[in-house]
Amino acid sequence: MTGSNRLTKQSLPTSKQDKDLLFNDTDKHNTQHIHNHEESVHSHVHSEESLRRIVNRLSRIEGHIRGIKTMVQQSSPCPDVLLQIAAVRGALDRVARIVLDEHLTECIARAAKEGDIEVELEQLKAALDRFLP
Repeated sequence: MTGSNRLTKQSLPTSKQDKDLLFNDTDKHNTQHIHNHEESVHSHVHSEESLRRIVNRLSRIEGHIRGIKTMVQQSSPCPDVLLQIAAVRGALDRVARIVLDEHLTECIARAAKEGDIEVELEQLKAALDRFLP
């Protein structure tokens, strides 16, 4: 995004709750969350920093999408809208890469240590089949 196509910080979430969630650096311990899938229920442990980083990126993407909606409502030129949509796609791909990286380094490694690697790999393959075009 360059020049006049750049979205402003005003399009980002600014509630106190969002800021507390995004910028609370004092709590760096690991947190546990449960992934409920039709196939199984298993826990994953991720660092607060990792979760904060992903949520922060998703919040920025959310603001960017609101900016695109405003552009459409204001009848901005189609090429400008398409350029912004491409930027959001790229940002979502980068978030997906972070999630996949985290899953491989934390969740798959944990499953290997616990002897659940087969189940974990099958779930990853199924998720990638749905995720990849």
